Amino acid sequence: MERDSDLLSRQEARDLLARASRAQSALASLDQAATDRIVAAMVEAGASQAGFLAKLAVDETGYGKVDSKRAKNLFSTEFTWEQLKHERTVGVLSHDAARGVIEIAEPFGVVAAVIPCTNPTSTALFKCIIALKARCAIVVSPHPRAVDCIARSCEALYKAALRAGAPEGCIGWMRHSTIAGTQELMSHRHTRVILATGGSGLVAAAYSSGKPAYGVGPGNVPCVVHSSADLAAAAAAIIASQSFDWGTICCSEQSIVTEQALWPELLEELRGRGAWLCSDVETRKLEQIARRGTLMNPDIVGHSPQAIAQLAGFEVPKSTQVLLAYQSGVGDAHPLSIEILAPILSVYPEPDFEAVEKRAAEVLRFGGEGHTFSIHARDELVIERLAMSMPAFRILVNSPSTQGSIGLSTGLLPSMSLGCGSLGSNIASDNISSRHLIQRKRIAHGLAASAAPSAARGAQVQKSSADPAPGTGRPPASRTASKGPAPAAPSPAASHAGGALSAEAIEQILAQSPVGNKTTRNRPETNQSPLSSAAIEAILSEGLGI
Repeated sequence: MERDSDLLSRQEARDLLARASRAQSALASLDQAATDRIVAAMVEAGASQAGFLAKLAVDETGYGKVDSKRAKNLFSTEFTWEQLKHERTVGVLSHDAARGVIEIAEPFGVVAAVIPCTNPTSTALFKCIIALKARCAIVVSPHPRAVDCIARSCEALYKAALRAGAPEGCIGWMRHSTIAGTQELMSHRHTRVILATGGSGLVAAAYSSGKPAYGVGPGNVPCVVHSSADLAAAAAAIIASQSFDWGTICCSEQSIVTEQALWPELLEELRGRGAWLCSDVETRKLEQIARRGTLMNPDIVGHSPQAIAQLAGFEVPKSTQVLLAYQSGVGDAHPLSIEILAPILSVYPEPDFEAVEKRAAEVLRFGGEGHTFSIHARDELVIERLAMSMPAFRILVNSPSTQGSIGLSTGLLPSMSLGCGSLGSNIASDNISSRHLIQRKRIAHGLAASAAPSAARGAQVQKSSADPAPGTGRPPASRTASKGPAPAAPSPAASHAGGALSAEAIEQILAQSPVGNKTTRNRPETNQSPLSSAAIEAILSEGLGI
């Protein structure tokens, strides 16, 4: 008997979310030590299977290289954990004694995570780890092309988490991934926040769900090589970045923009490291297969230069690492000017620096706004000028763009989900991590309305010498007041007890406020419109990027 795949997928999402919701209550009660013990066990399990999961991903999707995917799996587990393991995600996060404000960590709740097929295992490992570090249960929706390798990644972490004391249902993954099932997962009442990694269609789908969402968009990264650069180092970085996993991470360079006078020398450095400059005929052939409609052709994503060239109808040496092709402009009339997650770089030799700057910005605005800009230069004034003018939130200097953007070769926060800010229609411009899955609850003590504000503040509650209650991650039961100078005599409006404001003081504050004495307006209802089928379709058809 044939089963209805949509109904099956919907029900699976509901069942997994129900389990995750029950697990969430238990996770929220964990202290920091227990949380870190669980995540450390997950990290160890994921790292131990990094090679196995990498091969599984390549075999299932046909994208990338096993050694690169293994490296990404280790980055998502061991490297990320080294950066996060000392980060506090439970209990008191900060205490401003002067202002009487204490911030306490509160988990977002159940996370719905959508995983792409280009970086399936590394993204799944990463999202599970940051979710549990924030004490959030998580349910994963895999790309249909990568269901098995994503499931095996989640399963490895889940089993390790259970052995370390995590509640059942804290990590869930869908085995029957359909449009309808993904829609159910993202819009269900148990879902509290969405982590959506992929193309612009995916971002739109996540934000239209009516739920808080971190949608991270596509990149079209220009790489400017300035005359002050170390050309050998720049060429080495570009090749290392674009040949890594055959360009499947969307922060990899998509074009080289440099001055015409500099290009011959840079080209020789690139050729010495495996770059192949396509002839005019080869470029035309490459353009014919690069796109499918207005999007990159998935048949060339994550494939070797040799395989791409063969598909286009020409051959390149076995030693080739990257294909270079001249483009005369940017836009729909120039097929190689779009983001293509493959080892292909469009090349723009420009007459002068001003033209270089203009072209780089043009590339970013054609599908990569807010994402990443790469520059190789030693002139700090040039670096500052381009950083200020480029419409991107990651400005990488003298680093491979791929490895730099994710935080492997730079000091950026390690992440497999890169926000593009408002320029990319995202809510955040950060490298998304566990801190983005924590809400901050604030305890704010009233400040007395006194003629001597500093003295009044000195009388506010101060942090005691005690740390949060051992093993709980919560503030101690009591805190002592500081023994600073006695406050000045309060004004008539000041409170006479505990530093709290009197009714008379509150009335005075409201009278002086721009909104004082105004009738409270009703808040507009939040738009909870469901996802359209077209929007969800984008998740599964365009979910190629990191």
